Amino acid sequence: MSGEAWTGVAVAGVTAAYALGSRRLASTPVSSATVFVGCGVLLGPAVLGVIGPVHDAGPILTLLEAALALVLFTDAMTVRRRDLRSGGFLPGRLLGIGLPLSAGAGWLLAWPLLPGLSLWELALVGAILAPTDAALGKTAMSSPRVPPLVRQGLNVESGLNDGMVLPFFVLFLAAIPGTSAAQEGLNGVFWRALVLSTALGLLIGGSGGRLLRSAQTRRWVSPEWGQLFVPAVAAASYALAVAVDGSGFIAAWAAGFAFGFALRRFRARTAGRAAARQEGPDRTADFTENLGGLLASLSLLFFGAVLLGPVLEDLSWRITAYAVLSLTVVRMLPVALALIGSGLRLPTVAYIGWFGPRGLASVVLGLLVLEEHVHGVELLGRVVAVTVGLSVLLHGVSAVALAARYGSWHERTAATGRKLREGTPVAEAAERRITAR
Repeated sequence: MSGEAWTGVAVAGVTAAYALGSRRLASTPVSSATVFVGCGVLLGPAVLGVIGPVHDAGPILTLLEAALALVLFTDAMTVRRRDLRSGGFLPGRLLGIGLPLSAGAGWLLAWPLLPGLSLWELALVGAILAPTDAALGKTAMSSPRVPPLVRQGLNVESGLNDGMVLPFFVLFLAAIPGTSAAQEGLNGVFWRALVLSTALGLLIGGSGGRLLRSAQTRRWVSPEWGQLFVPAVAAASYALAVAVDGSGFIAAWAAGFAFGFALRRFRARTAGRAAARQEGPDRTADFTENLGGLLASLSLLFFGAVLLGPVLEDLSWRITAYAVLSLTVVRMLPVALALIGSGLRLPTVAYIGWFGPRGLASVVLGLLVLEEHVHGVELLGRVVAVTVGLSVLLHGVSAVALAARYGSWHERTAATGRKLREGTPVAEAAERRITAR
């Protein structure tokens, strides 16, 4: 049997084994990301060698890009205005203040710890490691014991910050001589990657949402094909932007916004509130979210095998120190600054600051830089690999315990009758009733 066949058997086996125990593992410190990254390292050339060294990164890059495009689309699609209204100050502060400060802090920290990188390569490190990934700390962001304001704030931040950092990534990459983006020039990158890609995404997503809802209203589309229509729109927005030398990721992110908005707006206008509750965009996106989750898990497996495993064989103190500081100081200090005057208690600020895991977006953006083959990319790739690997381990292990501990603190504090900006159980129940109407 060929090496590729054994790789397929190993990947299928890991996926099937986790699927069979997924519900049991969901309440333990063993997250899906930990399982897939750990199995990737174990199966990779650094240990068992079942997954051998990859000389052509094309297939893996295609998998990673497809996963990120779907995740960007569905994340943007499911962000609702009511999520921003109910405690909108939190995602607004995290995205408007915390995200730029995190990218800037990552840039400045890289200066003394990663010598040999140019100014714009240092900026790329900060931008690549700024976005967070909700999947790596799923329990921390979905536990019912955590106040809805915190849960929604972290989820909205995670759903939007990867798309918001893309323009900076593209511009920083264009500023590095020798990259494909640099050959087009900053002016060309601005118009094609930022303006044109965004316009195409909004057009395709908005049109797709209106067409789908119109077809559903007339009962032209079956529920199964309605769900398959969603990834088709995501793929179309990505592919069209790439065809005009733009950014497929920016287009997919913009398309997700427009698709979700058009679907909800058309539904509310034509079907009324009762029908809207029965068949919402969240249900329509189920297949796409599951497919994106599967591709993301497979991406993390190959990340562990091809990128992280070999890097772990030759770690340096500089890279390790940067990874640790990136997950702590670079994340937690900007969050603390962003939440000054918000009225949130210290345990809440610490909880939000810690749960900023790095994941799929950082891996894909880092690999895209590695494909450029310019000076300094090997060091950059090693930094990204170690930071994401450490994040998978630490955030995965701590999610269940810290969610329970923070939830207990919130319940005890609320029981004393103190007024909490985070919300109280009574206020949360009222909010749930309002949201359900």
